[in-house]
Amino acid sequence: MKKLFVFIALVLIFIFFNSCRKEEQGFDEKLLWGKWNCVQGCYNNASDEYWRYYSNYKGDTWVESEDIREEEAQKFTWELVKSELRQVHIVEMGADIPRDFIVTELTSSRLVYRNNLGRSSTFVKVE
Repeated sequence: MKKLFVFIALVLIFIFFNSCRKEEQGFDEKLLWGKWNCVQGCYNNASDEYWRYYSNYKGDTWVESEDIREEEAQKFTWELVKSELRQVHIVEMGADIPRDFIVTELTSSRLVYRNNLGRSSTFVKVE
């Protein structure tokens, strides 16, 4: 009888701790498709930093104040799994550069993510 009580207690403890685990939020990757303008937490505080995500999991990024236009943009591939956004920047000479982010908000008009150092960036959709 004592063994049965211990077994039941262990099962109840296991169920309790599993039910307390916070489920990771997921986002619809289709909301990411389009052109985004950084409005806060941008590279070099540039308000003309843009990111474009295509449905084929490719993308472009550029900063117009650095005299870089969309046609000359840095190419990357991307993947969104639940809230984890991975971009792999394609470098012509050298190894490709992965960048990982946690998406905290993604709507049809607003994107917020943070990098692995905890720095957040906010974007608004412009196309």
